[in-house]
This record gives sequence, C-alpha cells and structure tokens, in this order.
Amino acid sequence: MDTRQLRAFCAVVELKSFSQAAERLGVTQPAVSLQVRSLEKRLDRRLLDRSGRRVEPTEAGLALYRGAQRMLQLEEQLVEELEAGEGGELGGTLAVGASTGPGSTVVPVLLCEFQREHPGVAVSLSISDTQSVVERVAERELELGVVGAARRHRGVVFEPLFRDEVVLAVPPGHAFAGRTVTLDQLREEPLIVMQEGAGVRQVIEDELRTVGTRLKELEPRLELGLQESVKAAVVAGFGVTFISRAAIEADLAAGTLATARVKGLDPAREISLVRSAGRSPTRAAEAFLAFARERL
Repeated sequence: MDTRQLRAFCAVVELKSFSQAAERLGVTQPAVSLQVRSLEKRLDRRLLDRSGRRVEPTEAGLALYRGAQRMLQLEEQLVEELEAGEGGELGGTLAVGASTGPGSTVVPVLLCEFQREHPGVAVSLSISDTQSVVERVAERELELGVVGAARRHRGVVFEPLFRDEVVLAVPPGHAFAGRTVTLDQLREEPLIVMQEGAGVRQVIEDELRTVGTRLKELEPRLELGLQESVKAAVVAGFGVTFISRAAIEADLAAGTLATARVKGLDPAREISLVRSAGRSPTRAAEAFLAFARERL
C-alpha cells in the first residue's frame, strides 16, 4: 500500500481539512485530494465524509486510519534505524511543546543539555498554554509535551515527570510577604489570574474546591494571559498571583518578589509528560526521556 496516500489520508483525518493537511505535508491541496481519491478507488470504499463543514472519516475510514497509523510509525522507525545504524549516533529531530511553567524553567535547560550530549539531534521547543500543548501532541505536530495539568484527552496519555510547588507571589514589602493569610484576607487584595487553559489556574481551581470555594468568589481583578504576564504585573505592584515557585526562583533570590501561603491551601502540581496515544516513540524521544528522568 502506498504510504504517501496513507500519510495524506491520515493528515486529512487528523486536521479535518484538505487545505491544512496539504500545508502540513508541504504539497498542494489538489495533490492531497488526488492521493485520497486514489486510495478510495483502490479500496473501493468511501473513506471521508465531505458533506459537512469539516471533513470526517466514515466507519471504513476510521478503521483504515487506525491501521495506517501503525504502518506509518513502522516506516518511520525503519527509516530511522537504517539511517542511524545499530548502535550508531543518535540523530533525527525532537519536537517538544511545554506549558509556560516548565517551559520557562526546567525544560529548556534539559533540552540544551540533551542536545549537547547528542549533537546529531535537532531539537525544537514551543511554548503555549497546557490545553494547546495537549492538542498539538494529539494531532502529532509535537512528539512530546511537558505540562502542568493532566487535562483529559482521548488522543494522548500522561505520565508523571516531577512535582512543582505553587505559591502566592506578592511584591516585596507587601503585608502578606512571608506570612500565612486567610481566604478572606486574600479576597481583599487585587488578585491576578492566568487565562483559562493555564495549568496553574487549574491547580488553584481544584485546590479551592477542596475547601468549598470557587475562584470567582475571590473576585479576581485582572486576567493577564500566562505566567510571564502575571509575574510582571506583580513585580510592578499591581496585585498578587498564584504561580509556580520554580518560575520565580530568580526573582525571589533577587528580592523582586516574595511569597505567602494561604491557610487551608497546599497547592502543588504534578508536571506531566504528554505523548500521543498509540504513537511509538522515536529513538531521540526515548533517549530524552531517559535523560530527563535521571536529572529530575
């Protein structure tokens, strides 16, 4: 079976669009359409439903998609093994995504150290919110993801990687600095939160539920995107925020931020590794995971 046809078909199924599939594959949209039509003709089956706004696989298409994934993964592994040779130098590419917490602290250093040990591997890291990372791993745009919250998604699997403490960051000299405060006291302060989809925000929402409170009851005054944005606002004195401790270690050492605790809350999160369900890892991915676990 022609793997080019299978690759085009799988891209359309995953992206639900011929044009986006063509962009991913670096070919024209007519070329993708021709590959899919040729595949349907050969199998004498309608594989895609093109009647709606989005392209959806038929029942036969879903069955083919599952089998095609396995075939394409095997092809990738065979090519990689032939190129690398048994026991040869590690090569290929490693595309990793990370949410803003681990993506601004731990992950970049790990990837740099890994690439220094394996110079034949081309490494790329993209940073976005947890939900976006999970979706990109599910769509196989990224091989691995590192995120601060395990969001349910049938297209991925999560594995624990390391634990990260979440703290209340406040300006230096703030009345809360170094203290334990109550939720009522926190409610009187301008609370800055990250956008929905951020791992830290999910951790705090879950932790508040354990004490019978919802985030909106704390009356957040500002929602400012992701980690760097809320940290900058706190440093500038506009309020307080919950944030990963690892993300502000340098600020704490420099004295530009301080921390506080909230009575009844002990927020922490498991930083998780995200993989695409059913995808066999490349040698580069397996080597990076072993490397990371030794150091975390």
